[in-house]
Amino acid sequence: MGGDNKMKKLIPIVIIIFILIISLLCYNFFVTNNNEKELIEISSKAELQKIYDGSIDDTNILSKLLTLPFSIIYENSRNSGILTNASNAYDAYSSGGIVPNEMTGTSSSASSASDSSVSSTQSSKDYSTTNIQVENVDEADIVKTDGDYIYSLSENKVIITDVRDEAQIRIVAEIEPRGSNTVPVDLILYNNKLIVISEKSNSSSSYYAKNSKTITSVYDISDKEKPKEVKDYELEQPYYTSRCIDGKLYIISSGRLKEENDEVVTYYYEDGKQIDPGYNNIKRIRDLDTTSQTILSMLDLNNLDESLKVNSYLMDVENAYVSENNIYLLDEKYESSYSNPGISSIFGLRGILGAFTDYDDEHDSGRYTYIYKFNLLDDGSIQFDKKAKEKGTTINQFSIDEYEGNLRVALYNNDGSNVVIFNDEMKKIGETEKFAEGERMYSSRFLGDRAYLVTYKTIDPLFVIDLSNPEDPEVLGELKIPGYSTYLHPYDENHLIGFGMQTEEKVNRNSSGRVISTTATITGMKMALFDVTDINNPIQISDTVIGDKRTTSAILTNHKALLFSKEKQLLAIPVNNYTEDFEIDNSSNTYSSLVNSYTRYNKEYVSEGYFVYNINLTDGFTLKGTITHEKTKGRYSYYNTSRLLRGLYIDDNLYTVSEDYVKVNRLDDLQEVSQVKIKEDE
Repeated sequence: MGGDNKMKKLIPIVIIIFILIISLLCYNFFVTNNNEKELIEISSKAELQKIYDGSIDDTNILSKLLTLPFSIIYENSRNSGILTNASNAYDAYSSGGIVPNEMTGTSSSASSASDSSVSSTQSSKDYSTTNIQVENVDEADIVKTDGDYIYSLSENKVIITDVRDEAQIRIVAEIEPRGSNTVPVDLILYNNKLIVISEKSNSSSSYYAKNSKTITSVYDISDKEKPKEVKDYELEQPYYTSRCIDGKLYIISSGRLKEENDEVVTYYYEDGKQIDPGYNNIKRIRDLDTTSQTILSMLDLNNLDESLKVNSYLMDVENAYVSENNIYLLDEKYESSYSNPGISSIFGLRGILGAFTDYDDEHDSGRYTYIYKFNLLDDGSIQFDKKAKEKGTTINQFSIDEYEGNLRVALYNNDGSNVVIFNDEMKKIGETEKFAEGERMYSSRFLGDRAYLVTYKTIDPLFVIDLSNPEDPEVLGELKIPGYSTYLHPYDENHLIGFGMQTEEKVNRNSSGRVISTTATITGMKMALFDVTDINNPIQISDTVIGDKRTTSAILTNHKALLFSKEKQLLAIPVNNYTEDFEIDNSSNTYSSLVNSYTRYNKEYVSEGYFVYNINLTDGFTLKGTITHEKTKGRYSYYNTSRLLRGLYIDDNLYTVSEDYVKVNRLDDLQEVSQVKIKEDE
């Protein structure tokens, strides 16, 4: 009887627990999984201040109550050493243990394209434009042209050069920086408007760059000799990137929340006037704990009377991709299997009791990429849509691609690389199996219904992936060659150009002759031409190696440095070389520390030149010659160098632009036509 009485007493408790579980499941399904609830509006200044000072916990109250006993058990077990997190594994992963030897200065993590850009003005001339990723989505750059004038950056100034008469080019205007500690970093050209994007630091030291502001200045250049500033905006976060689509300029700024006079900053400046949209203009993402702020702003260049549209979100940005219809912002976070001690974390009941945890069914330790999708509405407004999460890391903007309504993302981690496909609702609909385990991804490129990935450890596999069926993508082809590519550019629909480094594999043995490891040593910079007509059997049809292990180029980390035209059989890139036997002498400030190291101990100097090639499928790469903007020959000196920034063509002439000169050379034989000096020797 005693047992029956105990059972009778337990029945109401069981019923209550059952009701709570059902309620929690319903709450989780209808509320936490509702995309409209992913975006949370800041409700008060106090809430915003709380976020700035600490964090916000979005875990629902039922989950907290039901998982409280198990959380206590978990913490006690963890403190006693029964459970451990995965920090050691993460430390090994993040230390870059799979990176080969002697790879300094060749990282592919920077931003890296289609051969065309949005035409900013009407011109009858044939001229090149910025190398961009997405057709009709223009990207800002440090040099722009409309076919008649060249707009470039030189130190802290914007230079306008008249190139209508190639025999007598001349500088017609200079735009000075807006105040101290303001440095122009990017240019956009649209019709008769020049947009100068600058960074304004609170200090002259680069240490404080993360505290900088984004300055956007719009100039009317109807009269090229008298540019007139017509609009000016100042956002409180550092500049990240920008895009221009049909006259709508989208600027992404990202950094940490800022505080002034004991209040979190929510305002920006327009033409010197402070405008405060208020705390409720700042939105946060559910379950995202961060004090980072990302500002998405839109300026209608066709209607400057309209105010700047400013959208603020509490998130960080590691990568970004912009199509004609959407902006995708990516953030990366390391997550441990034990970081959320819910019921499912303790007992492995994720399938049944998934409502008690924030994690997916197969969540494990590692780096995860969060993808946030924003719609670009017809009026230029930016609207948060949905988010997704996938294990792995992207390398740059070319790891992401939107095609026929789907989003394709190339990711890698210690388990290998793969391509994941999401539909318009950001639901995963397909993915490849993992491949190239233990290798780092160095480049990726999506072209139509194919993807091309390069991974590397000691040898360079080029993988060809068939995406024609987005629900069942397949890795079909693989080519293994020495070296690796950090940037892939389409030659045509069946051929690719790879830019990277040549390597030599070295087998390390112990005293008894046993192989203990295999490493790779860089031997020079490499360009390769690949034939991918047979998707199952890609082949390399041509390659060329430049310099030695110390040779580098801006193209390795920045796709905008490439000048390419299939029709003109033209390929040109800036090249830096650290060897004594190189005939031209110059360098970029980017590599100044490395240069100083070499010159101090090896008494060698740095040289920089613009390498111009003929390229076709029959002959491959043929060097036509080099162009230099050097002031003096001889041993490297910081003050004797000129940063060669970009090359472009207008009709039958090649224009090279540095901080010191603009030079004109004939395309056919590279004979110099004319030049103009931008700044005097110091």
